[in-house]
Amino acid sequence: MTIATAAKTPCYLEDLSIGQRFVSAEHALDDEQIIAFARQFDPQPFHLDHAAAANSLFGGLVASGWHVASLTMRLIVGDRAPFAGGVIGAGVELSWPRPTRPGDVLRVDTSVIDIAPSRSKPDRGIVTVRSETSNQADEVVQIMTSRLVVPSRIAKIASQSQAPRAADSKGC
Repeated sequence: MTIATAAKTPCYLEDLSIGQRFVSAEHALDDEQIIAFARQFDPQPFHLDHAAAANSLFGGLVASGWHVASLTMRLIVGDRAPFAGGVIGAGVELSWPRPTRPGDVLRVDTSVIDIAPSRSKPDRGIVTVRSETSNQADEVVQIMTSRLVVPSRIAKIASQSQAPRAADSKGC
């Protein structure tokens, strides 16, 4: 199992293995970010107003799940997407087991759970990853299972006429 904070070079399909992990940097979330996102994309009282949020199911201001999903994507991509060609989604399942609150410091731990080379398109495959977004107390605030389209090194070889390189033992 490989753990990397950022891939040195983008990962092709052949570079990945089941159990391989990528851990993101961190992002501190505050009231202003929560309210600004909610004003634009999810204007519900428990995302916008401390007093209204105190009287809600949440008992205080909480981030929109869609805000957490957006932050998760930003943390996964980081300064450079870990997968060759970018993080290209082919489907996703999301759950939010607990609310995200002002002051939470988020990070994402992504694990490869399945790799399926395409039978009809040899230049790519589908990689399924599970990404858990956690706060500073190691409480999971979001679980995202994604199917990603990841290019095969075959496509790169064909376009560059190069021999394949072996994946290094520390990951891509």
